Amino acid sequence: MGANVDPLVLGRVIGDVVDMFVPSVIMSVYYGSKHVTNGCDIKPSIAAQPPRVTITGHANHLYTLVMTDPDAPSPSEPNMRELLHWIVTDIPGCNNVTRGKETLAYSGPQPPLGIHRYILVLFKQKSVLGDQLEPPLSRTHFNTRAFAQQFDLGMPVATVYFNAHKEPANRKRHIIN
Repeated sequence: MGANVDPLVLGRVIGDVVDMFVPSVIMSVYYGSKHVTNGCDIKPSIAAQPPRVTITGHANHLYTLVMTDPDAPSPSEPNMRELLHWIVTDIPGCNNVTRGKETLAYSGPQPPLGIHRYILVLFKQKSVLGDQLEPPLSRTHFNTRAFAQQFDLGMPVATVYFNAHKEPANRKRHIIN
């Protein structure tokens, strides 16, 4: 396999969550000092709080960020695909995501079994979404493509994903005398 295979294709993000697209905005994602790059491993404990997300884009454009887990509850049987972790809308370009409107509060990764992919997808909005977007009643069975179509978001402008798996319980050995 060539070294120039797109990591989003290799990680099946393109296909499982989004269709092929041409990135047009730079999105930087950090959990603490850890920079998220496609396919990197992030411990759920590090990702318990929302990441710091900055985007380039144009200052006069607005963006929507969606974060999902397409591997819920397990990668071998993802029958809850996609599990929704976060929605932020009306993010001004050239800014931090905190400047947008959090439509659905962040829920950190808690993979019960196997290695899960967590995908952050950024869309350019055609208009202000404001209050027309209500948080979904359930976080399970979300569909990023259907969401983008429903709100006329078009193709993604940036996507990054990371992997996480359940952290081992902190096992303390007790020595019995």
